[in-house]
Amino acid sequence: MKIYQNPNNSLSQKILQRPVHEAKNLEVIVGGVLQKVREEGDLALKNFTEKFDHVAITNFKVTENEIETAKNQVAPELKKAIQIAKSNIAVFHQSQKSDPPRIETMSGIECWQKSVGIEKVGFYIPGGTAPLFSSVLMMAVPAQIAGCKEMILCTPPQKDGNIDPVILYTADLCGVTKIFKIGGAQAIAAMAYGTETIPAVYKIYGPGNQYVTAAKQLVSQQGTAIDMPAGPSELMVVADHTAEASFVAADLLSQAEHGVDSQVVLVIFDLDFAKKVLAEVDIQLAKLPRQEIAKKALENSPVLILENRKSALNIINQYAPEHLILAVEAVEAFAEKVINAGSVFMGNYTPESVGDYASGTNHTLPTNGYARSYSGLNLDAFVKKITFQKLSATGLQNIGKTVELMAEAEQLQAHKEAVSVRLESLINNE
Repeated sequence: MKIYQNPNNSLSQKILQRPVHEAKNLEVIVGGVLQKVREEGDLALKNFTEKFDHVAITNFKVTENEIETAKNQVAPELKKAIQIAKSNIAVFHQSQKSDPPRIETMSGIECWQKSVGIEKVGFYIPGGTAPLFSSVLMMAVPAQIAGCKEMILCTPPQKDGNIDPVILYTADLCGVTKIFKIGGAQAIAAMAYGTETIPAVYKIYGPGNQYVTAAKQLVSQQGTAIDMPAGPSELMVVADHTAEASFVAADLLSQAEHGVDSQVVLVIFDLDFAKKVLAEVDIQLAKLPRQEIAKKALENSPVLILENRKSALNIINQYAPEHLILAVEAVEAFAEKVINAGSVFMGNYTPESVGDYASGTNHTLPTNGYARSYSGLNLDAFVKKITFQKLSATGLQNIGKTVELMAEAEQLQAHKEAVSVRLESLINNE
């Protein structure tokens, strides 16, 4: 990690650029995959799985026998941990469930809203270097609470053609309807368009690499909703004299080990403390099984030494981090001024890891600066809200003239007449 002392605004923007791993003709490549799946269905999925995952799959759907076998392979202690996490996530997301009351906007005019679960949802769980079963919890638990009727899960097969047992256990625990051994852009295509085996869904959720993200964005232009354009993981830690160097180092490494394209940023107020943190990073890094991945991520990760808290807030809101740890004095007052972040972790005893797994909040969060305009995944992402209205005769008489005038001003005469004919009927029946 390279140290920068009091960088000006233009330098800060340059320093805080996210790492980009450009793929030549990314949209063309992904677009070709989508089109092939749309035209050829399961045959295209089979061919792409052999090409990209180097596995020959004859039946993409996970069977009940496979799920039962997987459940027996997961250690009881891990099962208990997953169940605790599921309970906490359910409690937090259940608290978000509410329908606003009927409102009388004028005498005789009632308006209200109802939340309805999206009927068919699809979850993408990345394969790669780690079995991200926690992402199953983060999507399936709120989907269950929202009342989604069909939950489809796609995840890449391992080299032996199977899916990691803990993913299958978690999916079954959370009521996932169907699970398929398919990954990459081709999985997104399958859930968007449907194939002979995989049903189409109305909305797709979940993180992935640049190909998966590009596929989600492309299908969203064709009528399938997506949660957000989620890319590589990122973390910003803001630490002052109240922080512990070993804690800060551990937090930085916890994100750096995600992948070589992850980014961690340390914002600090003292050069000596920054050196202590980096020394701790080196000590802890040497003990990590994924140290080579973390090392590469740290190459894209700066340390910014700033003069004061106001400068730190400016940097936070400019960068809009996916995860933000605040290890500072008067932390809640400071956190109140944060307006751009996916999820905030406050104090020395709140590592980002707890949000990744079990505190209850959702870990599917906006990356790459999208926290300026996107929320993290929550119950609202799994529902659509239908509005209702009901007018009495008195209500129509109260608002009728207003609507007639507005419709006439927009030169939409039939809109006006839909009101006028009713008002005339009321007058004639008096």
